[in-house]
Amino acid sequence: MENIKHSDVQVKGLKLHVAEIGTGSKAVVFLHGFPEIWYTWRHQMVAVANSGYRAIAFDFRGYGLSEQPPQPEKETMFDLIDEILGLLDALNITKAFLVGKDFGSIPGYLTAALHPERVAAVINLGIPFILPGESAVRNDLLPKGFYITRWQEPGRAEADFGRFDVKSVIRNIYTLFSSSEIPIAADDQEIMDLFDPSKPLPPWFSEEDLQTYASLYENSGFRYPLQVPYRSLNKDCGLSDPKVSVPALLIMGEKDYVIKFPGMEDYIRSGAVKQFVPDMEITYIPEGSHFVHEQVPDKVNQLIIDFLDKQNV
Repeated sequence: MENIKHSDVQVKGLKLHVAEIGTGSKAVVFLHGFPEIWYTWRHQMVAVANSGYRAIAFDFRGYGLSEQPPQPEKETMFDLIDEILGLLDALNITKAFLVGKDFGSIPGYLTAALHPERVAAVINLGIPFILPGESAVRNDLLPKGFYITRWQEPGRAEADFGRFDVKSVIRNIYTLFSSSEIPIAADDQEIMDLFDPSKPLPPWFSEEDLQTYASLYENSGFRYPLQVPYRSLNKDCGLSDPKVSVPALLIMGEKDYVIKFPGMEDYIRSGAVKQFVPDMEITYIPEGSHFVHEQVPDKVNQLIIDFLDKQNV
């Protein structure tokens, strides 16, 4: 980690925290999910830099050490697309590989669909192509206590999280979301109540890792993360038939709870996702959880590097 350099970069009127390692001519930009931050990519950044690439990870606006936008409640995924393009411009990068995880995959796919001239290829972990809008999360098909449904309710997650310190919230979510089961609360429960205090941290997630995440979220809080992705996910994006024309790799852990979302496994395994991303390879990691890149970094790193190396850019 000591060779990763940190800086603040002005993008679209906000100061973004950017981590970078490697001096290769080809840039790889990593897009984090929730409850993650630039640090979630620590293993991948070093690996791709050692393979000759320039590795860049940043905290999205409103996350970690990046500045908050003036009106977080008005933000959508499209603000993150502008942010990715603005970051490329600020760093003088004409074209980049985008690597997304969890909700970070969504602006990655959409940036590639709308601006293929800026994206060499996309690699995404845990999330296939999902178009923001009414059908992104079909609440009518989901249990009432489904975690996304709960967190979309204004004030509900704030009250739930507010019962704990930030470190406990991150620990609870990381532990819950490492399971192969979808977090679903009963009527008399909140999502944080699902955490079993006797359950230890995952073996691949140290107390030091937890403290790093906690310190970054203590800085930013959860106001923006609850808006983007959760409360903006069902907002219509105005795209009717988007296509990702660049090469794509989807890495799915077979123990990732996301596979159990209604219709998700069939959408991926049947190849239906390729109607949106025609040039997509799909790879499964049998033991992989939702945090597969932290759980088995060597496997994920090799998949990423092999895919990058065969692209003609």
